[in-house]
Amino acid sequence: MKFTIKKADIQDVLAKVQGLAGRKTNLAITTNVLIRSEGSEISIAATDLETGFEGHYPAAIETSGSIAINAKKIFEIIKEFPSDEISINETENQWIEISNKNVEFHIMGMNPEEFPDNPAIEDVEFFDVDSGALGKMIDKTIFVSGAGDDRRAHITGALMEILHEATPPLFRLVATDGSRLTKVDYPFETGTPLPKIPTTIIPKKGLNEIGKFLEPGGNVQLGIKNNNFIVKKANEIIIVRLLEGEFPQYQDIIVKPDNAFDIKLPKTAFLKTLRRMSILSSENYKGVIFKYDKDRLEIRANNPELGESKEDLPISFSGEVIEGAFNPRYFIETLGVIEEDTVVIHIVDGERPCLLEGAEDQSFLSIIMPMRI
Repeated sequence: MKFTIKKADIQDVLAKVQGLAGRKTNLAITTNVLIRSEGSEISIAATDLETGFEGHYPAAIETSGSIAINAKKIFEIIKEFPSDEISINETENQWIEISNKNVEFHIMGMNPEEFPDNPAIEDVEFFDVDSGALGKMIDKTIFVSGAGDDRRAHITGALMEILHEATPPLFRLVATDGSRLTKVDYPFETGTPLPKIPTTIIPKKGLNEIGKFLEPGGNVQLGIKNNNFIVKKANEIIIVRLLEGEFPQYQDIIVKPDNAFDIKLPKTAFLKTLRRMSILSSENYKGVIFKYDKDRLEIRANNPELGESKEDLPISFSGEVIEGAFNPRYFIETLGVIEEDTVVIHIVDGERPCLLEGAEDQSFLSIIMPMRI
Protein backbone atom coordinates (compact mmCIF):
# COMPACT_ATOMS: atom_id res chain seq x y z
CA MET A 1 0.00 0.00 0.00
CA LYS A 2 1.24 3.48 -0.85
CA PHE A 3 -0.49 6.85 -1.00
CA THR A 4 0.08 10.57 -0.58
CA ILE A 5 -2.29 12.72 1.42
CA LYS A 6 -2.52 16.33 2.49
CA LYS A 7 -1.80 16.96 6.16
CA ALA A 8 -4.97 19.05 6.50
CA ASP A 9 -7.12 16.13 5.30
CA ILE A 10 -5.93 13.69 7.96
CA GLN A 11 -4.71 15.56 11.06
CA ASP A 12 -8.12 16.58 12.40
CA VAL A 13 -9.71 13.15 12.15
CA LEU A 14 -6.70 11.47 13.79
CA ALA A 15 -7.05 13.91 16.69
CA LYS A 16 -10.73 13.09 17.08
CA VAL A 17 -10.31 9.29 17.20
CA GLN A 18 -7.79 9.40 20.05
CA GLY A 19 -10.59 8.91 22.57
CA LEU A 20 -11.58 5.65 20.89
CA ALA A 21 -8.10 4.26 20.31
CA GLY A 22 -6.89 5.39 23.73
CA ARG A 23 -9.58 3.55 25.67
CA LYS A 24 -8.56 0.37 27.46
CA THR A 25 -9.85 -2.86 25.96
CA ASN A 26 -8.70 -6.47 25.94
CA LEU A 27 -7.53 -6.18 22.33
CA ALA A 28 -4.24 -4.42 21.62
CA ILE A 29 -5.29 -3.92 18.00
CA THR A 30 -7.89 -1.33 19.11
CA THR A 31 -5.09 1.08 20.03
CA ASN A 32 -4.54 1.28 16.26
CA VAL A 33 -6.39 2.91 13.42
CA LEU A 34 -7.12 0.87 10.32
CA ILE A 35 -6.25 2.71 7.11
CA ARG A 36 -7.36 1.38 3.72
CA SER A 37 -6.43 2.89 0.36
CA GLU A 38 -8.41 2.31 -2.81
CA GLY A 39 -9.45 4.32 -5.84
CA SER A 40 -8.99 8.00 -5.05
CA GLU A 41 -9.44 7.95 -1.29
CA ILE A 42 -8.42 6.37 1.97
CA SER A 43 -10.67 5.21 4.80
CA ILE A 44 -9.75 5.52 8.47
CA ALA A 45 -11.46 3.28 11.04
CA ALA A 46 -11.23 3.25 14.84
CA THR A 47 -13.12 1.39 17.54
CA ASP A 48 -13.19 0.72 21.27
CA LEU A 49 -15.54 -2.25 20.65
CA GLU A 50 -18.55 -0.21 21.80
CA THR A 51 -18.22 2.81 19.49
CA GLY A 52 -16.96 2.49 15.95
CA PHE A 53 -15.93 5.18 13.48
CA GLU A 54 -15.13 5.20 9.77
CA GLY A 55 -14.35 8.16 7.53
CA HIS A 56 -13.30 8.62 3.90
CA TYR A 57 -10.79 11.24 2.72
CA PRO A 58 -9.23 12.18 -0.65
CA ALA A 59 -5.73 10.92 -1.38
CA ALA A 60 -3.41 10.15 -4.31
CA ILE A 61 -3.33 6.33 -4.32
CA GLU A 62 -0.31 4.63 -5.85
CA THR A 63 -1.12 1.11 -4.65
CA SER A 64 -4.15 -0.08 -2.70
CA GLY A 65 -4.03 -2.02 0.55
CA SER A 66 -4.59 -1.72 4.30
CA ILE A 67 -2.49 -1.08 7.40
CA ALA A 68 -3.07 -1.00 11.15
CA ILE A 69 -0.92 1.60 12.87
CA ASN A 70 -0.76 2.97 16.41
CA ALA A 71 -3.29 5.79 16.55
CA LYS A 72 -1.40 7.95 19.02
CA LYS A 73 1.94 7.73 17.23
CA ILE A 74 0.65 8.41 13.74
CA PHE A 75 -1.29 11.41 15.06
CA GLU A 76 1.80 12.80 16.78
CA ILE A 77 3.87 12.29 13.63
CA ILE A 78 1.28 13.90 11.34
CA LYS A 79 0.74 16.80 13.76
CA GLU A 80 4.45 17.68 13.81
CA PHE A 81 5.14 16.88 10.16
CA PRO A 82 6.91 19.81 8.43
CA SER A 83 5.24 19.57 5.01
CA ASP A 84 1.68 19.75 3.72
CA GLU A 85 1.97 16.55 1.71
CA ILE A 86 2.77 13.23 3.41
CA SER A 87 3.64 9.91 1.83
CA ILE A 88 2.58 6.73 3.66
CA ASN A 89 3.96 3.45 2.41
CA GLU A 90 3.82 -0.12 3.71
CA THR A 91 7.25 -1.63 3.12
CA GLU A 92 7.49 -5.22 4.43
CA ASN A 93 6.49 -7.27 7.46
CA GLN A 94 3.92 -4.64 8.44
CA TRP A 95 6.48 -1.84 8.70
CA ILE A 96 5.10 1.53 7.65
CA GLU A 97 7.11 4.45 6.25
CA ILE A 98 5.82 8.00 6.75
CA SER A 99 7.93 10.48 4.82
CA ASN A 100 8.56 13.42 2.55
CA LYS A 101 11.81 14.52 0.84
CA ASN A 102 13.51 15.38 4.13
CA VAL A 103 11.81 13.38 6.89
CA GLU A 104 11.34 9.64 7.37
CA PHE A 105 9.59 7.67 10.08
CA HIS A 106 9.51 3.88 10.13
CA ILE A 107 6.77 2.53 12.41
CA MET A 108 5.90 -1.08 13.22
CA GLY A 109 2.28 -1.81 12.39
CA MET A 110 -0.02 -4.70 13.27
CA ASN A 111 -1.89 -7.21 11.16
CA PRO A 112 -4.85 -5.29 9.68
CA GLU A 113 -6.86 -8.52 9.43
CA GLU A 114 -7.04 -8.57 13.23
CA PHE A 115 -8.82 -5.22 13.35
CA PRO A 116 -12.45 -5.64 14.51
CA ASP A 117 -15.09 -5.02 11.88
CA ASN A 118 -17.57 -2.25 12.50
CA PRO A 119 -21.18 -3.48 12.23
CA ALA A 120 -22.56 -3.59 8.70
CA ILE A 121 -25.35 -1.02 8.54
CA GLU A 122 -27.96 -1.42 5.82
CA ASP A 123 -31.57 -0.36 5.29
CA VAL A 124 -31.48 2.25 8.06
CA GLU A 125 -34.42 4.65 8.30
CA PHE A 126 -32.62 7.92 9.00
CA PHE A 127 -33.94 11.28 10.13
CA ASP A 128 -32.12 14.62 9.88
CA VAL A 129 -31.03 16.80 12.81
CA ASP A 130 -29.07 20.04 12.72
CA SER A 131 -25.45 19.17 13.51
CA GLY A 132 -24.79 22.13 15.80
CA ALA A 133 -28.05 21.58 17.70
CA LEU A 134 -27.20 17.92 18.26
CA GLY A 135 -23.79 18.94 19.60
CA LYS A 136 -25.46 21.26 22.12
CA MET A 137 -27.92 18.53 23.12
CA ILE A 138 -25.01 16.21 23.84
CA ASP A 139 -23.21 18.91 25.85
CA LYS A 140 -26.36 19.38 27.94
CA THR A 141 -26.64 15.70 28.85
CA ILE A 142 -23.24 13.99 29.09
CA PHE A 143 -22.01 16.20 31.95
CA VAL A 144 -24.51 14.37 34.17
CA SER A 145 -22.36 11.37 35.08
CA GLY A 146 -22.54 8.96 37.98
CA ALA A 147 -19.82 7.12 39.85
CA GLY A 148 -17.12 5.66 37.66
CA ASP A 149 -17.88 2.09 38.69
CA ASP A 150 -21.66 2.37 38.22
CA ARG A 151 -22.79 -0.20 35.66
CA ARG A 152 -26.49 0.71 35.56
CA ALA A 153 -27.60 1.56 32.02
CA HIS A 154 -29.63 4.61 33.05
CA ILE A 155 -26.60 6.05 34.86
CA THR A 156 -23.97 5.37 32.18
CA GLY A 157 -26.29 6.18 29.29
CA ALA A 158 -28.73 8.81 28.07
CA LEU A 159 -32.30 8.10 26.99
CA MET A 160 -33.13 8.94 23.37
CA GLU A 161 -36.67 9.07 22.04
CA ILE A 162 -38.87 10.75 19.45
CA LEU A 163 -42.13 12.19 20.79
CA HIS A 164 -44.43 11.92 17.76
CA GLU A 165 -47.49 13.00 19.74
CA ALA A 166 -45.97 16.30 20.90
CA THR A 167 -46.78 19.57 19.12
CA PRO A 168 -44.41 20.08 17.42
CA PRO A 169 -42.81 16.59 17.36
CA LEU A 170 -39.67 16.37 19.51
CA PHE A 171 -36.35 14.55 19.48
CA ARG A 172 -35.33 14.21 23.14
CA LEU A 173 -32.28 13.26 25.20
CA VAL A 174 -32.54 12.65 28.96
CA ALA A 175 -29.70 11.93 31.39
CA THR A 176 -29.57 11.23 35.12
CA ASP A 177 -27.06 10.19 37.76
CA GLY A 178 -29.66 9.49 40.45
CA SER A 179 -29.28 12.89 42.11
CA ARG A 180 -30.19 15.08 39.14
CA LEU A 181 -31.73 14.82 35.72
CA THR A 182 -31.49 16.88 32.55
CA LYS A 183 -33.88 16.92 29.61
CA VAL A 184 -33.23 18.61 26.29
CA ASP A 185 -35.56 18.72 23.27
CA TYR A 186 -35.07 19.35 19.56
CA PRO A 187 -38.32 20.43 17.84
CA PHE A 188 -39.16 19.36 14.31
CA GLU A 189 -41.45 21.23 11.99
CA THR A 190 -45.00 19.90 12.13
CA GLY A 191 -45.46 17.32 9.39
CA THR A 192 -41.80 16.28 9.25
CA PRO A 193 -41.69 12.54 8.40
CA LEU A 194 -40.05 10.74 11.30
CA PRO A 195 -39.36 7.03 11.77
CA LYS A 196 -40.97 5.00 14.54
CA ILE A 197 -37.83 4.16 16.48
CA PRO A 198 -37.81 2.49 19.90
CA THR A 199 -36.84 4.39 23.03
CA THR A 200 -33.16 3.61 23.52
CA ILE A 201 -30.28 4.20 25.93
CA ILE A 202 -27.06 5.49 24.34
CA PRO A 203 -23.77 5.28 26.30
CA LYS A 204 -22.68 8.75 27.41
CA LYS A 205 -19.10 8.02 26.39
CA GLY A 206 -20.35 7.17 22.91
CA LEU A 207 -22.24 10.46 22.77
CA ASN A 208 -19.06 12.21 23.84
CA GLU A 209 -17.21 10.72 20.86
CA ILE A 210 -20.05 11.68 18.52
CA GLY A 211 -19.86 15.26 19.77
CA LYS A 212 -16.28 15.58 18.54
CA PHE A 213 -17.39 15.12 14.93
CA LEU A 214 -20.26 17.62 14.91
CA GLU A 215 -19.75 20.99 13.23
CA PRO A 216 -21.92 24.07 13.83
CA GLY A 217 -23.49 24.04 10.34
CA GLY A 218 -25.34 21.51 8.25
CA ASN A 219 -27.35 18.39 9.09
CA VAL A 220 -26.46 14.89 10.21
CA GLN A 221 -28.53 11.75 9.79
CA LEU A 222 -29.53 9.66 12.81
CA GLY A 223 -30.91 6.14 12.90
CA ILE A 224 -31.31 2.96 14.94
CA LYS A 225 -30.52 -0.49 13.54
CA ASN A 226 -29.74 -3.84 15.16
CA ASN A 227 -29.10 -2.42 18.64
CA ASN A 228 -26.87 0.32 17.23
CA PHE A 229 -27.24 4.09 17.15
CA ILE A 230 -25.89 5.50 13.88
CA VAL A 231 -24.77 9.04 13.12
CA LYS A 232 -24.03 9.62 9.45
CA LYS A 233 -22.31 12.56 7.79
CA ALA A 234 -21.34 13.03 4.15
CA ASN A 235 -18.03 11.17 4.52
CA GLU A 236 -18.07 9.83 8.09
CA ILE A 237 -20.16 7.40 10.10
CA ILE A 238 -20.20 6.67 13.83
CA ILE A 239 -21.88 3.55 15.22
CA VAL A 240 -22.57 3.21 18.95
CA ARG A 241 -23.78 0.00 20.55
CA LEU A 242 -26.85 0.67 22.64
CA LEU A 243 -27.15 -0.21 26.31
CA GLU A 244 -29.62 -2.77 27.64
CA GLY A 245 -31.72 -1.81 30.62
CA GLU A 246 -34.64 0.28 31.82
CA PHE A 247 -34.59 4.05 32.11
CA PRO A 248 -36.60 5.47 35.03
CA GLN A 249 -40.03 6.92 34.34
CA TYR A 250 -39.07 10.59 34.33
CA GLN A 251 -42.15 12.22 32.80
CA ASP A 252 -43.76 13.31 36.08
CA ILE A 253 -40.65 14.88 37.56
CA ILE A 254 -40.15 17.27 34.63
CA VAL A 255 -43.62 18.77 35.07
CA LYS A 256 -43.42 22.14 36.80
CA PRO A 257 -45.69 22.08 39.89
CA ASP A 258 -48.59 24.55 39.88
CA ASN A 259 -47.66 25.67 43.41
CA ALA A 260 -43.99 26.29 42.63
CA PHE A 261 -42.40 29.70 43.08
CA ASP A 262 -40.67 30.93 39.90
CA ILE A 263 -37.54 32.84 40.88
CA LYS A 264 -35.49 34.65 38.26
CA LEU A 265 -31.76 35.16 38.77
CA PRO A 266 -28.96 36.67 36.67
CA LYS A 267 -26.94 33.64 35.60
CA THR A 268 -23.46 35.15 35.99
CA ALA A 269 -24.05 36.56 39.48
CA PHE A 270 -25.67 33.30 40.63
CA LEU A 271 -22.81 31.27 39.20
CA LYS A 272 -20.12 33.39 40.87
CA THR A 273 -21.92 33.17 44.23
CA LEU A 274 -22.12 29.38 43.99
CA ARG A 275 -18.45 29.14 43.12
CA ARG A 276 -17.54 31.24 46.16
CA MET A 277 -19.80 29.22 48.46
CA SER A 278 -18.41 25.92 47.16
CA ILE A 279 -14.85 26.89 48.16
CA LEU A 280 -15.53 25.44 51.61
CA SER A 281 -16.97 22.19 50.21
CA SER A 282 -15.19 18.93 50.93
CA GLU A 283 -15.81 15.22 50.41
CA ASN A 284 -17.72 15.04 53.69
CA TYR A 285 -19.50 18.39 53.41
CA LYS A 286 -20.67 18.96 49.83
CA GLY A 287 -23.93 20.79 50.44
CA VAL A 288 -24.87 24.44 50.79
CA ILE A 289 -28.10 25.84 52.25
CA PHE A 290 -30.48 27.79 50.00
CA LYS A 291 -32.78 30.03 52.04
CA TYR A 292 -35.52 31.88 50.15
CA ASP A 293 -36.69 34.80 52.30
CA LYS A 294 -38.44 38.06 51.47
CA ASP A 295 -36.82 39.38 48.28
CA ARG A 296 -33.51 37.65 48.94
CA LEU A 297 -31.84 34.30 48.43
CA GLU A 298 -29.31 33.51 51.11
CA ILE A 299 -26.75 30.84 50.23
CA ARG A 300 -24.53 29.62 53.02
CA ALA A 301 -21.93 26.93 53.54
CA ASN A 302 -21.02 25.41 56.88
CA ASN A 303 -18.12 22.98 57.01
CA PRO A 304 -16.94 22.04 60.53
CA GLU A 305 -13.61 20.97 59.00
CA LEU A 306 -12.94 24.33 57.29
CA GLY A 307 -15.31 27.12 58.31
CA GLU A 308 -18.43 28.86 57.07
CA SER A 309 -19.54 31.45 54.50
CA LYS A 310 -22.72 33.26 53.48
CA GLU A 311 -23.88 35.45 50.60
CA ASP A 312 -27.17 37.10 49.65
CA LEU A 313 -28.67 37.58 46.19
CA PRO A 314 -31.64 39.90 45.57
CA ILE A 315 -34.73 38.09 44.19
CA SER A 316 -38.45 38.70 43.82
CA PHE A 317 -40.02 36.44 46.47
CA SER A 318 -42.81 37.09 48.97
CA GLY A 319 -43.81 33.63 50.21
CA GLU A 320 -43.09 31.79 53.43
CA VAL A 321 -39.41 31.06 54.10
CA ILE A 322 -38.13 28.05 52.13
CA GLU A 323 -34.90 26.38 53.17
CA GLY A 324 -33.17 23.39 51.59
CA ALA A 325 -29.73 21.92 51.03
CA PHE A 326 -28.28 21.28 47.58
CA ASN A 327 -24.99 20.28 46.00
CA PRO A 328 -23.64 23.53 44.47
CA ARG A 329 -21.63 21.62 41.87
CA TYR A 330 -24.87 20.45 40.25
CA PHE A 331 -26.02 24.05 39.83
CA ILE A 332 -22.61 25.21 38.61
CA GLU A 333 -22.43 22.50 35.94
CA THR A 334 -26.01 23.15 34.82
CA LEU A 335 -25.49 26.91 34.60
CA GLY A 336 -22.44 26.18 32.45
CA VAL A 337 -24.63 24.75 29.66
CA ILE A 338 -27.46 27.31 29.83
CA GLU A 339 -26.86 29.95 27.17
CA GLU A 340 -29.21 32.64 28.49
CA ASP A 341 -28.29 35.51 30.79
CA THR A 342 -31.30 34.94 33.07
CA VAL A 343 -32.25 31.63 34.68
CA VAL A 344 -35.37 30.54 36.53
CA ILE A 345 -35.53 28.35 39.63
CA HIS A 346 -38.84 26.56 40.23
CA ILE A 347 -39.04 25.65 43.92
CA VAL A 348 -41.94 24.36 46.05
CA ASP A 349 -40.19 23.66 49.33
CA GLY A 350 -36.88 22.38 50.71
CA GLU A 351 -37.92 18.73 50.49
CA ARG A 352 -38.77 18.45 46.82
CA PRO A 353 -36.61 18.69 43.67
CA CYS A 354 -35.59 22.08 42.32
CA LEU A 355 -36.14 22.76 38.61
CA LEU A 356 -33.68 25.02 36.77
CA GLU A 357 -33.91 26.38 33.22
CA GLY A 358 -33.30 29.42 31.07
CA ALA A 359 -35.85 32.23 31.24
CA GLU A 360 -36.80 31.93 27.54
CA ASP A 361 -35.53 28.58 26.21
CA GLN A 362 -38.01 25.88 27.22
CA SER A 363 -36.14 23.07 25.42
CA PHE A 364 -33.72 22.45 28.31
CA LEU A 365 -34.63 21.60 31.89
CA SER A 366 -32.56 20.41 34.84
CA ILE A 367 -33.97 18.77 37.96
CA ILE A 368 -31.76 18.76 41.07
CA MET A 369 -32.61 16.70 44.14
CA PRO A 370 -32.19 18.20 47.62
CA MET A 371 -29.61 16.83 50.07
CA ARG A 372 -29.95 15.76 53.65
CA ILE A 373 -27.56 17.54 56.00
